[in-house]
Amino acid sequence: MAFEWLHIAKRLQSIAQSGLEYGYDKYDLERYQMIREISVEIMQNFTDAPVEKIIGLFASETGYQTPKVDVRGVVFRQGKILMVREGIDGNWGLPGGWADVGYTPFEVAQKEVWEEAGLKVMPQRLLAVFDKAKHPHPPDRYHVYKIFILCDDLGGDIKPGMETLDVKWAGRDERLPLSAPRITQNQIDTMFEYFDNPAKAVMCD
Repeated sequence: MAFEWLHIAKRLQSIAQSGLEYGYDKYDLERYQMIREISVEIMQNFTDAPVEKIIGLFASETGYQTPKVDVRGVVFRQGKILMVREGIDGNWGLPGGWADVGYTPFEVAQKEVWEEAGLKVMPQRLLAVFDKAKHPHPPDRYHVYKIFILCDDLGGDIKPGMETLDVKWAGRDERLPLSAPRITQNQIDTMFEYFDNPAKAVMCD
């Protein structure tokens, strides 16, 4: 039930943001602002976060609202997949993060693998584009698309970066404690399907 209301709050926020950007009638603008305030109230009731923080993170953008983009680098070595231990929660995931303005998706994947795992790679192909809301992640204040990009391992040692606590090559049967906001076991299993079948078609929700 809480997840459904969070989803409703995000939809209301999206409608309000578009209306505030493109509306011109002052009465309509007042109504859109009221919708935005309702969305903040719903979010606050289900997250217990301070209203000021919610407004700053969730209801302060302008322009037409679009999903955020999370890019993950997928790297294999001798049948094992590259994993990083996230500094933010101490659990494991694939190297990656928010897409940076000014970088292509391939460049983001290459940059994130280097920064989080100390490994030089060459991006090769898009594997999957997932809608985060369609997978068993915890609820998120944003609507997020997750992009998985296969990268060639150029060799060398791995080492953690500023945002990671550890790095390792994980076998397909290992069940590490995963950073649930960033990765699911099913997504890891799907990446191994691409290792087994390089011709597997790109997946998209």
